[in-house]
Amino acid sequence: MTAVLQTQGLGKRYARKWALSDCTLDIPAGRVVGLVGPNGAGKSTLLNLAVGMLTPSSGAIEVLGAPPATGPSQLAKVGFVAQDTPTYAGLGIADHLRLGARLNPGWDHDLAQARITRLGLDRSQRAGNLSGGQRAQLALTLGIAKRPELLILDEPVASLDPLARREFLQDLMEAVADQELSVILSSHLVSDLERACDYLIILVDSRVQVAGDIDHLLATHHRLTGPRRDLDRVPAGQHVISARHTERQTTLLVRTDGPVLDPAWTVSELSLEDLVLAYMSRTREVDNSRPTLEVAR
Repeated sequence: MTAVLQTQGLGKRYARKWALSDCTLDIPAGRVVGLVGPNGAGKSTLLNLAVGMLTPSSGAIEVLGAPPATGPSQLAKVGFVAQDTPTYAGLGIADHLRLGARLNPGWDHDLAQARITRLGLDRSQRAGNLSGGQRAQLALTLGIAKRPELLILDEPVASLDPLARREFLQDLMEAVADQELSVILSSHLVSDLERACDYLIILVDSRVQVAGDIDHLLATHHRLTGPRRDLDRVPAGQHVISARHTERQTTLLVRTDGPVLDPAWTVSELSLEDLVLAYMSRTREVDNSRPTLEVAR
């Protein structure tokens, strides 16, 4: 099956600053992908490259087997909800649906109408008078009703209250199940990733730190706690992601495909939040000469 997103050495530079650098990904179809990282890490840049709103400064990118936004057929395959869930403040909900129908050849009229009815939205109400949650749901309706193969969401729930956020994600997961969508979802909220995603990409400082199936990543990352020791005594197959030391104790987060056999270590499992935070706050004590950045497929 064609990958939904493939990049090779992808980069985007603004003047002298790289917003995204040396990004290589191969995301399989049929997954709900969580894209996470601190502000300024390059998440929105990657998504804007994927929908054709930006052009690369280096490297290559393909979406569903072709360069982004290369023609009407390619545009029809991708739905996009930007970070501010954009709608036209002066247009009513019915106007948005009519506009969606005119712009998208695969528009599903019945799906759009059914969603608006179920959400209890007044079709005559202008978007500018909707709550943040209602605008997000309208934007999601526009994205889903075009019947894309890939739906890209750039922090669509960042400004929503917890209830509106949960309702939005529930609707998203229903659409994934009903339409067999592939989804790339950018979010700062690990709880959202746990609820919705089965594949993870972590971006830090404009570079991909790790990417892969969430279950596989959790199975191959461990927290090791034991007597204080130098990092050069850690076996080569155990790649150190983060390290903390006290006078007598060392705590490591390591990635390894094999078992940890040293009886001096107490081995514990990680939560998804532990994993994300470890990559987002890697310490200077880690020996950067070790190959700690890997992409799992």
